[in-house]
Amino acid sequence: MSAVRDQELEQYRTLVDPPDSFAEGFTVRTALGILFIAVVMMPSSIYMGLIAGQSLGAAAEWVTIILFAELARRSFKPLSKQELYILYYVGGSLVAMVGGGALAGGPFANLIWDQYLVQSPAAQSLGIADQIPRWVVPAADSDALRDRTFWHADWKMAITLLIVGGVLSRVSWITMGYGLFRLTSDVERLPFPMAPIAAEGATALSESGTDTWRWRIFSIGAMIGLTFGAIYVFLPAFTNAIFGKAVHIIPIPWIDLTKNTEAFLPAAPTGISTNLGLVIVGMVLPFSVVVGRFAAAMVYVFVNPVLYHYEILISWRQGMDTITTEFSNSIDFWLSFTIGTAFAIALAGVYSVIRAVQGYRARKSEQNASETEGAVANRGDFSVTLAMSLFILCTLGYVGLCTWLVGSDWHLVLFYFFFGFVFTPVISYINARLIGMAGQHVGFPMVREATFILSGYQGTAIWFAPFPIRDYGGTAQQFREVELTGTRLTSLIKAEIFMFPVVMVASFLFWSYIWGSGDPIPSDAYPYAQKMWHRRALYQSLWISSTVTGQSPLFQAIDLNVILGGLGFGLGSFAVLSLFKLPTMLLYGFISGLGDLPHALIPEMIGALIGRYYFERRFGWRDWRRRTPVLAAGFACGMGLIGMTGVAIALLRSTVATTPW
Repeated sequence: MSAVRDQELEQYRTLVDPPDSFAEGFTVRTALGILFIAVVMMPSSIYMGLIAGQSLGAAAEWVTIILFAELARRSFKPLSKQELYILYYVGGSLVAMVGGGALAGGPFANLIWDQYLVQSPAAQSLGIADQIPRWVVPAADSDALRDRTFWHADWKMAITLLIVGGVLSRVSWITMGYGLFRLTSDVERLPFPMAPIAAEGATALSESGTDTWRWRIFSIGAMIGLTFGAIYVFLPAFTNAIFGKAVHIIPIPWIDLTKNTEAFLPAAPTGISTNLGLVIVGMVLPFSVVVGRFAAAMVYVFVNPVLYHYEILISWRQGMDTITTEFSNSIDFWLSFTIGTAFAIALAGVYSVIRAVQGYRARKSEQNASETEGAVANRGDFSVTLAMSLFILCTLGYVGLCTWLVGSDWHLVLFYFFFGFVFTPVISYINARLIGMAGQHVGFPMVREATFILSGYQGTAIWFAPFPIRDYGGTAQQFREVELTGTRLTSLIKAEIFMFPVVMVASFLFWSYIWGSGDPIPSDAYPYAQKMWHRRALYQSLWISSTVTGQSPLFQAIDLNVILGGLGFGLGSFAVLSLFKLPTMLLYGFISGLGDLPHALIPEMIGALIGRYYFERRFGWRDWRRRTPVLAAGFACGMGLIGMTGVAIALLRSTVATTPW
């Protein structure tokens, strides 16, 4: 079954007429918006991630746009659609999560994670803590970590590499993304069916003053977010600031039931997430994706006792909580099985690519629409040759850094060049085409990890080096979204150039202050980080240990027979769904949810059922689907606003606590 003919996916394809003209989106007003987000929103985003594991993206976008739109309207110079789109883009970019562990707050969040990893029990127990290079993070006994400060010479190399890597990363994605956009959109004339949805969401903001239903739904979501956030986020922050101990009416991030159910569900991590936002996420996501993910979670819960009975899950012991139960199960079975199912998804994606290409070519042949076009006038295009030259220089920069930091053995250098100049462009082009034709993405799992292990390299440096393996396929759609809003492409580049130093400075200052004052990170004051960072450290340390000693638990976890079983299961599921003409997104949801904790998927399923069987029947499918993103944005805005209040109190408390009077 071709992905382009999937009925549910077709319903999500909203057509937007291409613009007749283009205008500049990066102006003085958008530059001020960037500064506003960096100064006001970034600390709130950091705090929300540490406490609740929640992004501030939508709140940053909406609050900034509402504020600047009202100021502009009162000055009789309303913001243009192009300016609104750039504000929308930078709002999400500046407060986006970086890496795992719900870390926000710009590039220095990565250094905060690295300092935790080198001191974590997981790294200590797996014997990698003392082998992490000093250009990644100072030693665990360094004064820089003991005093919790970036103002120390031991951080000099890590911060330098962070800045250099940031420059290379931005130039690489802009140049390769632009090249892929010109090739797939202008030359091959691919439709990018999902791009209009994002473009419509951004451009709708310019009509918000006259669209009453949108503001009504947004306000409802904001009030729900404010009410829930007052209990979930603000109360712990307030009580911690006043009494020195956080009070949680609702546990964060979940209610752990594993020990309560171990008598009849042995080795099964059970619980339910307490974040109301997941219910709204379930309303927003395609229904078949949520159903697939929930079904996978139920399989995971009820299969584990069977595996335990047949002595496959041999590491589990009574009394383990969710985190330790999940990790022990991964070692014994699920890591290998999910690797196999991930390969099945990759092969299914390749099949979808082939079918999509065939179907698209057939339609073009029927329509006699094989003509190609070049750059569009006044769109802000620039030389593709220049773009590809800059990409090559950046890739050579990655190769040079890896050679210096990791090693210059000929087989390692060969890996650097192969992944930088062959694998990355090829996988990026494949995904750019697939996204352009079907709105789908294909990934080949564990390529980076397998390369490191099979290379024969011994040590930890390769896991932290800027290895030149990337997938820039999605960036082609980013440029297509810019085009559909009538914004000059160079506006995006100007915004990125302006953002880079701003986000670097703001990230350094805010993380320095939050890390260096008040409670350690993680601690009781940051419940999400305290719970989830240990989980992430366990898995990262497990992989890193594979190139340190020959006794790594990873080699116990990797079982070829189980991997092949997962591959067969995934391909068989795809065949069954194709046979019965069921939505392919059901399969992707199911396989992506295998091995995941059921905690978050239960509220997602509740939201999906409420949306499907109540709100869709009341408003109709199309009207309800238009409302859910606005409702989700309003909820995030409300949570973000109350979170900002909590941040202000927490920072004020830290400031007062450190004064001598």
